[in-house]
Amino acid sequence: MPPPTPTNTAAQKTTALEVRQPLPKTPPQVCVADPEVKEDAAATPESQNGGEDEEYHGVEVIFDPGISSKHRRKSSLVYRNNQSPPKIGSSSCFVHALLEAQKAAEAGKTYSEFGSQLHKNEELGVGPTMDSRMLTKMQLTDLALGVRELSKRFVSMELRLKVRNFFLVTKPHDNSLLRYTRELALWLLKHSQDSVVYVDQNIRESREFDARSILSEQSFENRLRYWTPEMCLKHPHTFDFVITLGGDGTVLYSSWLFQKIVPPVLSFALGSLGFLTTFDFKDFPRTIEHCLNDGITVCLRLRFEGTIMRSLKRERGQSTEGCDLTHEILGMEVDGPTHRAAESFTILNEVVVDRGPNSTMSSTELFGDDEHLTSILADGVCISTPTGSTAYSLAAGGSLCHPEIPSMLVTPICAHSLTFRPLILPDSMVLRVGVPYDARTSVWASFDGKQRLELRQGDYITVSASRFPFPAIQSRKQNKDWFDSLSRNFHWGTRQKQKPYKE
Repeated sequence: MPPPTPTNTAAQKTTALEVRQPLPKTPPQVCVADPEVKEDAAATPESQNGGEDEEYHGVEVIFDPGISSKHRRKSSLVYRNNQSPPKIGSSSCFVHALLEAQKAAEAGKTYSEFGSQLHKNEELGVGPTMDSRMLTKMQLTDLALGVRELSKRFVSMELRLKVRNFFLVTKPHDNSLLRYTRELALWLLKHSQDSVVYVDQNIRESREFDARSILSEQSFENRLRYWTPEMCLKHPHTFDFVITLGGDGTVLYSSWLFQKIVPPVLSFALGSLGFLTTFDFKDFPRTIEHCLNDGITVCLRLRFEGTIMRSLKRERGQSTEGCDLTHEILGMEVDGPTHRAAESFTILNEVVVDRGPNSTMSSTELFGDDEHLTSILADGVCISTPTGSTAYSLAAGGSLCHPEIPSMLVTPICAHSLTFRPLILPDSMVLRVGVPYDARTSVWASFDGKQRLELRQGDYITVSASRFPFPAIQSRKQNKDWFDSLSRNFHWGTRQKQKPYKE
């Protein structure tokens, strides 16, 4: 089958991909093409500090034409802030560009031909930024399988990136890290004459970083710039390469900044823990040169999308006596929507629903797809990704889970029933945790520990696999990195050897 034909605008992209195949016994058959990308003025460095910011829309995962339009639940289909379904276009995310190119190759068409056919599917409502909670079971399964297959192939290939815009993340109030950030920024500016380095706006006036002395060099004047969280949210395609300096918390913060498209992330270990940081900063010149010249190996880490659904009856002040949350979630909405979509977040570790400041245990209901699974009487419940299995989930008694296992970990927190044991569920499920109308107290939901919101009676939260995985650059094979982190941080499996018998 011939590979998809690159379009004429491929040369205009700031990020270019070259797949370098190693020499395994059976090399993976991946067809890669540069998709056609419409130029966005906000994506160019010259317009980064000016002009009106518009919300970025781009295709992330494409599904087969003619897919069933039957959705999971009507109230879960309500767009936030009454926004209309976005239109389909090409993606600036290198992960999903590969997915789109491979889908075109499997269909025996060029990328442009495949894209034109996709535009005919707008009536199905499969938009580029559609929340994963709005996908059908078939669509969500297709998403999980596509990303899973691509992740397996990434392990046995190297991706060579053409990088121009570097994005540096560190702790703005840690002086020692600011000195390292300054050292790295200077090296990047000197290493390439056309590279642009973005640093946190909060360190602009820092004495340790000393931006003025850096800008005193005439060749660096327009190449040291500053990013804000709003830029990461609206224009993630501006950045080609993310470098974090800190611990696992810094990596989680970078995931939090990029709620949708995430550039490849290179993490240097300068913090307390190192489950996600596998590179030593002392060797950063050699590490970065290797990534840029020889290519990178990427591990696509699963992320979750958590959306809070608010009860319309309670918000309107209507009587909720006799209302049944289970019926509202699983039943048909004859009289219109019962809930509206409120806040939504993409997380890398876990979503936690707990009792909050209440002195009594929480009472919630757990749903999986279109089934009521169980009632939860506990301090709370933790729904974790495989990446988050070494965090809160583990402390609550959950299992360790390899990041390449596509799963959702459900771990009760101090459950009152000893029969409620931790679960490992497939990533194609949609989980819902709701507060019954007759519950004594409200509960609180947190997302990667960075956002904490109250769920009142009648509200629920939807958790599903995100369409935007987290591309973490790894130094060696993923198995070796992960087991080394367990041994290093937990002393996993370490004990004194048993003495032999002496004859």
